[in-house]
Amino acid sequence: MQAMAKAQRRDWDVELVQFQQLTDRLDVLRKVTGIQIQEQYNIILRNGWTWGSEYLLRVLQLTIRIFHGPLVKLLEKFWKQKPADMLISVIPHFNREIAESWEKVYPGRPFVTVITDLADFPPRFWIEPVKNQIVIAGTERAVEQARAFGKDDAHVFGVSGMVLRPEFYAESAVDPLAVKRELGLREDLPTAMVLFGGFGSKVMYEIVEKLDAARLPVQLILICGKNEKLAARLKAKQWNIGTRVIGFTKEVHKLMRAADFLIGKPGPGSIAEAMQRGLPVIVECNSWTLPQERYNTEWVTEKRVGVVLKRFEDVVSGVQQMLELAKLAEFKKNVGSQNNRAIFEIMEILEKHLGDNKSAAKPLVEGIRETANVV
Repeated sequence: MQAMAKAQRRDWDVELVQFQQLTDRLDVLRKVTGIQIQEQYNIILRNGWTWGSEYLLRVLQLTIRIFHGPLVKLLEKFWKQKPADMLISVIPHFNREIAESWEKVYPGRPFVTVITDLADFPPRFWIEPVKNQIVIAGTERAVEQARAFGKDDAHVFGVSGMVLRPEFYAESAVDPLAVKRELGLREDLPTAMVLFGGFGSKVMYEIVEKLDAARLPVQLILICGKNEKLAARLKAKQWNIGTRVIGFTKEVHKLMRAADFLIGKPGPGSIAEAMQRGLPVIVECNSWTLPQERYNTEWVTEKRVGVVLKRFEDVVSGVQQMLELAKLAEFKKNVGSQNNRAIFEIMEILEKHLGDNKSAAKPLVEGIRETANVV
């Protein structure tokens, strides 16, 4: 959103705030373990320790409620030091504390929550029963959930998808075959991108083992992110199928042009990026799937844009479906019908609320403050 505001030359002063750092001294789990909440979350994802994560999530939410008062006071102090015309949250769990503290310091100034999941996971996840919270939702399900919480037309806005970085919309003359050649891959083979977030996942190795043993006519682009140990392990083995291992990169949007489909966790970001690049997806849904991501798999099935497996142990059957030309064409057609213009729509919604608020805002500040979590 910050990049798009700049690209559109909007007269906004956008400042990003890392919420974890802001509330660090109240991080109870860090005091006990010495590790920040966001890093604990990343460790869980990297190792696949997600079974029972719903119970851990509810414990986290209970902890937040216990520290509700101190959190509100801490945030009030920060808002006073950093005045702004609008506050935007793109994080879950803390929106009640953010909304109450903002309203106390700047009553009447807009507070917007942009839901970055395909749906809410109530209670107390994204949408809160607080009057001043404006909700921007990227799916019909999320809009329905907001209305069920009592949000009226002035406080809920539906957009056409998840927020994506502007480069996913940029017209590109990049030749997919040229990208394959650049990666050292064959031009004549179907290509899958395997993507499990910025820290990868050990299940990626197991996926390659399964596909390699089946000797399917497919090659893989393996995005390991910051997981150097996983990247080294994948590079060290001689595979029967073609592989290209990539570490941390900001060019996923370009690399996706060389792929025909995506294999990965059902995260809202990776699914949305795949849709924008015309890639059907293979994801899994079971008791190990993060609770807030389970609806994403329902969405994939409902929109017929990919395959949902019960477990990645069955990845061979999922890839075999993608290798059926007729089925892949059907998936691609359905993917092509997804017209995500959310980032552009959100800019207009924010502009409207900034305009409505100008008469109440102090003249020395004309900006947006975005509360962001960099997990």
